[in-house]
Amino acid sequence: MIYDSMLNLKNKKILITGGQGFVGRHLVDNLIRVRRVPMKNISAPSSANLNFLDWNSCVKAVRNKDVVIHLAAKVGGIGLNKEKPGELFYDNLVMGAQLMEAARQRKVKKFVGIGTICAYPKITPIPFKEKDLWNGYPEETNAPYGLAKKMLLVQSQAYRQQYGFNSIYLLPVNMYGPGDNFNPKSSHVIPALIKKVADAKRKNQPSIEVWGSGKATREFLYVDDAVEGILRATERYDKSEPVNLGASNEITINKLVQLICKLMEYDGLIRWDKSKPDGQPRRKLNISKAQIEFGFKAKTTFQNGLVATIGWYMNQQK
Repeated sequence: MIYDSMLNLKNKKILITGGQGFVGRHLVDNLIRVRRVPMKNISAPSSANLNFLDWNSCVKAVRNKDVVIHLAAKVGGIGLNKEKPGELFYDNLVMGAQLMEAARQRKVKKFVGIGTICAYPKITPIPFKEKDLWNGYPEETNAPYGLAKKMLLVQSQAYRQQYGFNSIYLLPVNMYGPGDNFNPKSSHVIPALIKKVADAKRKNQPSIEVWGSGKATREFLYVDDAVEGILRATERYDKSEPVNLGASNEITINKLVQLICKLMEYDGLIRWDKSKPDGQPRRKLNISKAQIEFGFKAKTTFQNGLVATIGWYMNQQK
């Protein structure tokens, strides 16, 4: 391991944008329970209280903060990306740009930008390496979102070069786990499939319909692992280069659906709607940099993570 110093978060005042969201709630819990950060030192405003599209709200949010972890995003699955590409581009671009500028002006000690795997080119050698990030255009259905989030990296590197501003940029794969977003209009693939299977079982439906061909692959990172990776980077990483956060697994959507059906004891048919897009053909990250730079390696097996996620969702339905 090449890191030689650690930021002590316990004594820092921390802003977590998106702190009331899926990942944000787990991150706040880790800070309090694992890292023993006093609740009074953590600010996790909801979107109802602070709108980061408004400059004054950004200035207010970063005031007197030592660390900003920017999780807030407008995000969803393929359906939302096709329906609202303009909103996804504008909102994510403006939120990131304004928050980082406000943090710079207010002399925040560290800014942690959370990017997206959607920033990678559509065709990228497997496993994705950070050096390949600029070698092509992202997959078309999520390019506006991916590029907007990618601009946070450009801004981060530019601000470090001109102002000496300590900003880092992380590239997590699809995150999942208890408390995920199960709204079918905006959810990602794992919660969407869990809800679809649960609904089919409840209604005694003989089949479920899934978008695409099932041939595309994805990598998934359990939310507690993701949070640990983000916080380790916050504590130990201070360089301009982006860093992947993942578990280095890869599964086809077809096998993912079959696994969820098996774990949920659903034996109905799977019908593929091939008129709908698959999205990016393959996703799997090279995760060596995170391990070298700040000692992060995911611990949760994919099946164990799925079992926990399914269990949480089914308990919410009782």
